Amino acid sequence: MNRAARISAAVHAVPDPEIRVVTIADLGIVRQVRTEPDGGTVVTITPTYSGCPAMDAIRAGIRTAALAGGATAVRVDTQWSPPWTTDWITPSARAKLTAAGIAPPPRRPAGPPAPPGARLLPLAPLRPPPAPACPRCGSPDTTLLARFGSTACKALWRCTPCREPFDHFKELA
Repeated sequence: MNRAARISAAVHAVPDPEIRVVTIADLGIVRQVRTEPDGGTVVTITPTYSGCPAMDAIRAGIRTAALAGGATAVRVDTQWSPPWTTDWITPSARAKLTAAGIAPPPRRPAGPPAPPGARLLPLAPLRPPPAPACPRCGSPDTTLLARFGSTACKALWRCTPCREPFDHFKELA
């Protein structure tokens, strides 16, 4: 494996500091890993949201991983546009979240993109997203307990049939 591939693999393997069962690549945070001729590396990321308290830990994890992979210097750039969406979470990450007892956000149906500069207005009153299915027993009969769970990006729910509480990764568009 060449140096660029080693560095990229190391960066893509950085675990999310708040949800350790998935990597930052699994969540779609890593946009690009570019190695420079001088030995440096530039990693471009898009945070899950602007106030994410884990960003300093994620940047530190990226720097540590890239240096261990062979980079001589590391710069982490933040790209805000297009904004991160839960649709960027990989199918593998969704399976890992479910296996860890965290209900992943639903996938939204693909539709045509809005034209640049378009302002989209709701045609009907906004409804809350459907209740997540229990990641343990699969029942759709679940109840919201708290809008914030163990981290700000998760909500706390309980399954009615099995009575188990679980986190639900909030849908962010």
